[in-house]
Amino acid sequence: MGKVLENLHRTLAVGLVLAIIVAVLRHSDYLASEAYWAGIMRWVHVFFGILWIGLLYYFNFVQIPTMPKIPDELKPAVGKHIAPAALFFFRWAAAATVLFGLLTAGANRYIVEALTFQSGFVTIGIGMWLALIMAANVWGIIWPNQKKALGIVTVDADAKKAAARVAMLASRTNTMLSLPMLYCMVMQKMG
Repeated sequence: MGKVLENLHRTLAVGLVLAIIVAVLRHSDYLASEAYWAGIMRWVHVFFGILWIGLLYYFNFVQIPTMPKIPDELKPAVGKHIAPAALFFFRWAAAATVLFGLLTAGANRYIVEALTFQSGFVTIGIGMWLALIMAANVWGIIWPNQKKALGIVTVDADAKKAAARVAMLASRTNTMLSLPMLYCMVMQKMG
């Protein structure tokens, strides 16, 4: 088992196999139904959403507050290795969350109703719009500024410092928006 757990890809593959086993054992009668596949879309949406928001919280609860405490000689390890890797999964998890969220809404036939705040879909609509704003923030503000702050894009020291601040503030904005967004996603059945 150690060989499986030492490798992330193997760990995820075994987790997926276990999920398939549960699906076959518990829901084999429903595998061909439209509702089952809508549920699969929701499951994938939730997986990517957890990855996205988990990394958002990692940045805001761990990395940002800890960086000033890290000795200067150790900071390049974070800036050159940890942060770029985390940002890769962060931004693509945001994109996948939005994609599978829209697919879920489409599969459940409420995408137009939710995005236009029609009766019975206002809560999920608010959640969807907040998530879309957050994803736009990731790709349009956080990532371009993080590339400057991390030295992926070469800029002078003042621009680097300014970009780091803009990225941090945009990330904090997403953290703030995540609370009502998550509330809306969880409470969507209430209208």
